[in-house]
Amino acid sequence: MKDSKSYLLTASSRYLDMTDSSLSPTEHRYPLRPWFHDRWRLLSLPLLTFIALPFLALILRASPEQIVQHLNDPQVLLAARVSLQTTAVSVVIILIFGTPISYSLSHSQSTYHRIVDTLVDLPTVLPPAVAGVALLTTFGRRGLLGPLLDQVNLQPAFTQVAVVMAQVFVAAPFYIKAAAIGFSSIDPEIEQAASLDGAKPGEAFRFIVLPLSWQALVSGIVMSWARAIGEFGATLIFAGNFPGRTQTMPIAIYMGFELDLEVALTLSVILLMFSFIVLLLVKWLLYREERE
Repeated sequence: MKDSKSYLLTASSRYLDMTDSSLSPTEHRYPLRPWFHDRWRLLSLPLLTFIALPFLALILRASPEQIVQHLNDPQVLLAARVSLQTTAVSVVIILIFGTPISYSLSHSQSTYHRIVDTLVDLPTVLPPAVAGVALLTTFGRRGLLGPLLDQVNLQPAFTQVAVVMAQVFVAAPFYIKAAAIGFSSIDPEIEQAASLDGAKPGEAFRFIVLPLSWQALVSGIVMSWARAIGEFGATLIFAGNFPGRTQTMPIAIYMGFELDLEVALTLSVILLMFSFIVLLLVKWLLYREERE
């Protein structure tokens, strides 16, 4: 016990020494020996290489000439238009209806909220095909709500509405979880102080909560958009494959492997570049905000 205490005291004193203002930011972040971190970097190379190589191979396989040539292909243009339109609508829906869920989850630890939290996580672990079948058996013509929807002349299955529904179903959890983490990181005393000063709940949320948690909200929106634009299984089962109406870029890529490999490669590169540019831009904005 004495040795353990002396070790902890020694470690604490070393930590206090390392927090001295004379140390550089690198020394603050990496107090251990440099060779230790070098070994960790070496151990990370296999998985990083495994992740990066397929992207590199895809870019090398599709030449710029082929990409430019197929950009005017009607199938490519229609699939890109459907994907961009539906994901824009999906993100707006997720933002409007997901924010109240996120805020509620961040302010309670009751059994009810734990059940809701588990329910929100469920679409992220389900196979996309299962999500598509679940949507079809709920909102399809012969589904649970099919007869009721028939009475009001609504049949979302195999329409562009079904594409949006599938995207919202699988992508909403990414925003809800990220936003909940952002909301929960705010000190409750700040909101209480605003309330004591006469601010209404809506005003406190708008002028205090949102500015303090905007980074988490933006990250969640981007992750949801990336998941929505890459959605395939649930969309194919629930919305079908109708060019110009429900054929998104992932579905067009899948069909392209059977009909025209070059079109599939072009769409894959376009989808990769869309995702990369958006993620890079958001990370740059967040990094810039942290530095300021």
